[in-house]
Amino acid sequence: MNAGGPYDHDEQLLLIQLRNGNERAFTYFYERHSLIIYRKIKKMVKVDVLADELMQDVFVRLWDKRHLIDPEKPLKSYLFLIAQNLVYDFYRKLGREERLQSEVMKAFTETYLHTEEEVFARETQDILNKAVEHLPPQQQLVFRLCKLEGKTYEQVSQELGISTATINTHIVRATKSIKEFMFNYNHVAMQVLLASVITDLARKL
Repeated sequence: MNAGGPYDHDEQLLLIQLRNGNERAFTYFYERHSLIIYRKIKKMVKVDVLADELMQDVFVRLWDKRHLIDPEKPLKSYLFLIAQNLVYDFYRKLGREERLQSEVMKAFTETYLHTEEEVFARETQDILNKAVEHLPPQQQLVFRLCKLEGKTYEQVSQELGISTATINTHIVRATKSIKEFMFNYNHVAMQVLLASVITDLARKL
């Protein structure tokens, strides 16, 4: 056990609770470390939205891999390691896909330049709506109130009669589900588009 003060002992107890699936412990560590993790990632990727998404992924990974938590070690170091690995994975994936994306986007632009920006935005919103509709009822309600209507956790807590810890858990899980849905949806759409583009290119050869 660490030879720190009462705070260290309290944190060890919370880490044990988190490892055992305690949502309040998860919320405690999310609120304590999310900003510093966001700032660390922001320095590495330079883009606000991407940094926020990767930060959320860090805590999704923490929850999914909570059984690996070592209560004898500071959680912040573990979170930094997760964040670093996620950023490295992102850049490796980006490097592998950059050439293909460049070719596809070039052909896409040449072939589908007539697609208007507002149409794309409307379709993206439609996909988001479909993703939200696939959430469990309580997650869907909490996500709509917090993310789409802009209400605070405290306001939603009073409105629904549930704790802010439960609300935070719903948001983390809903965010993960929505990202997976939109990725899969866009992946299928990209496959269809890619097949169409390849066909068009083949005809020109």
